[in-house]
Amino acid sequence: MGFSQALSGLNAASANLDVVGNNIANSQTVGFKSSSVQFADVYAGAKVGLGTRVSAVLQDFSNGTLESTNRNLDLAISGGGFFRMTQNDQVVYSRNGQLTMTSDGYLENAQGARLTGFPAGVGAGGQPQELKIPSEGLAANPTTAIDTSLNLNAEDATIDRATVTFDAADPTTYSYANSATVYDSLGVAHNVTMYFTKTADNQWEVRQRMDGSAPVPDNVGSLSFNANGTLDTAGSTFPTYGFTPGGGADPLTYDIDFAGTTQFGGDFELSSLNQNGYTSGSLVGIAINDDGNIVGNFSNEQSQVLGTISLANFRNPEGLQPVGDNAWAETGKSGQALLGQAGTGMFGSVESGVVETSNVDLTSELVDLIIAQRNFQANTNSVRTQSEVLESVVNLR
Repeated sequence: MGFSQALSGLNAASANLDVVGNNIANSQTVGFKSSSVQFADVYAGAKVGLGTRVSAVLQDFSNGTLESTNRNLDLAISGGGFFRMTQNDQVVYSRNGQLTMTSDGYLENAQGARLTGFPAGVGAGGQPQELKIPSEGLAANPTTAIDTSLNLNAEDATIDRATVTFDAADPTTYSYANSATVYDSLGVAHNVTMYFTKTADNQWEVRQRMDGSAPVPDNVGSLSFNANGTLDTAGSTFPTYGFTPGGGADPLTYDIDFAGTTQFGGDFELSSLNQNGYTSGSLVGIAINDDGNIVGNFSNEQSQVLGTISLANFRNPEGLQPVGDNAWAETGKSGQALLGQAGTGMFGSVESGVVETSNVDLTSELVDLIIAQRNFQANTNSVRTQSEVLESVVNLR
């Protein structure tokens, strides 16, 4: 019995040394989670124990330290959750977010595991699939609305349309002019000039010309102001202006919102001018925000969400099966993966430009290594002592 007790102790100490050695070896592995050994005594109905055994090897899924790399495809999860990835037709889960983009646009790690997520516009309710960054550019978007805010001088002289005909080439036939850029369906930029004419007290006429041509039909808008200089929306008219750009583009129509426009005593002043069209653009880079959205940045200064990273969590992460390559696989003990978007519920936020270092406490592991070594030596001495006792018994005369 003594030999079996000492042998079980040697096996247990050896397993402990293996676990501690593995922790130390992976102290610099990104996303690694340290393990610890749990032991149980063995009695089997005997009054004297039969030794010990390894009852479990548990992993510590506490968060490691986030370390900056300044590389936008290095990702880490600040909080709970795992990256969901596919590797060799198997779904695996990892805390290692060191990614690169393949030539065909997939995001994968050094082991070839590809990041999964939700396609643009699907949201977290869809089925995750391998995320692929499209190579095609962003199509042109024609202008459909202009938002502007300005101040018109209340002290300006009135221009009587009954005697003075509007002429874009004659500045004396209108009060002010201001230009804006709009885009047609082909992404071609056009210059639109707005002409403001004071036609009566608190009444202004608004005309438009695109590249020097009048809209079709020649809609004329009007701005009406209250006695305190604020815009009288009910008394104003805002027609939809329409142009035919030519060159194969669709007819261009857009509305103008003059909210915030005033008529105070003072110089003409343009406070804001925005329109919602843009020309086509090619993809120049991507960025990943805290919500896990992959945002594409285009050469036309536009940005667009290209997809959303899916995170997974488990009711019992300790039940996950390590499969190597910084990854774990789902098991019956872990429960089914709960999928969602970063920053919601049990899921942490996604940090870009950082990695999660190993959660191994190297100082603690070196102390555990000494203890495991002493334990192994003590069991070796137990074997030696049992051998000496047996030899003494055999040598009795």
